[in-house]
Amino acid sequence: MIKDSVAEAINEQINAEMYSAYLYLSMSVDFSNKNLDGFEHWMRLQAQEEMDHAIQFLDYLQERGARVKLESIEKPKSEWSSVLEAFEEAYQHECKVTGMINDIMNIAEKENDRATMNMLQWFIDEQVEEESSADDIVQKLKMIGDSPSGLLMMNDRMAQRTVSAEQE
Repeated sequence: MIKDSVAEAINEQINAEMYSAYLYLSMSVDFSNKNLDGFEHWMRLQAQEEMDHAIQFLDYLQERGARVKLESIEKPKSEWSSVLEAFEEAYQHECKVTGMINDIMNIAEKENDRATMNMLQWFIDEQVEEESSADDIVQKLKMIGDSPSGLLMMNDRMAQRTVSAEQE
């Protein structure tokens, strides 16, 4: 059976992943309201990916015989002044999530919970990709600056994102 300290941290992570999904869905709606359908599409897929992560954590707790404790999800903001501001916030959020997953790993190491450490390695690798992807978009948006044509080109690029094999 999983130790209470590990289960508690994973329950908190479920809430954080659900908040991530809610945040990215809110960003998607904001982009839709601004007629930026490519950015909307990208964020909608990102929201779904975060929901999938929450379910992975939930399933893991259940598999280990721990009680899942779903808590209230914090309300995200609903508007961003620019696409860049939204993606900078997304990048910072992913850095925060990385820290939370690292904290769970530290607890699992302390409890000598190798099964959890093994499960978390996938999330650690995933967070490297999440941070890199968000930062790449931030850097490109900074290069674009105030160029409407550049923003529209980036919007078209974002519309090309597909569902990863993990989500299917």
